[in-house]
Amino acid sequence: MFGELIGKELDSTVRLIPPLYATGGDNTRIGRNVFINQNCTMYDLGGIDIADDVMIGPNVSLITSGHPVAPSQRRAGVTASPIVIQRNVWIAANVTVIGGVTIGENSVVAAGSVVTKDVPADTLVGGNPAKVIRSIVEE
Repeated sequence: MFGELIGKELDSTVRLIPPLYATGGDNTRIGRNVFINQNCTMYDLGGIDIADDVMIGPNVSLITSGHPVAPSQRRAGVTASPIVIQRNVWIAANVTVIGGVTIGENSVVAAGSVVTKDVPADTLVGGNPAKVIRSIVEE
């Protein structure tokens, strides 16, 4: 049903636990072997690109759109920037990712984080705003 919502055929390895909240769906791309846990929100006006082998925890929000910060401009329109989640990323529970962010391959975003800047590959990030905690090295 998610494929119907976003207007794309999804690979049979994609797993999603509802509910899922989305706007549009035309600007969302989901790779193979992706898992999306319950109660996620995807605002894809700026585009959401989720690569293969990504795991997304419950209550994650991927928000590509917003409004200008200047008070006089806030109601003038909507701004939008893409979110790119590269291969083999794990986004833990209750994370918010804002538009304009790329999360690098193999990275982990700790539970409760707010991601406002790019995440380097092979790192663990956490906090609000999310910062690099340490490198992830395969043993």
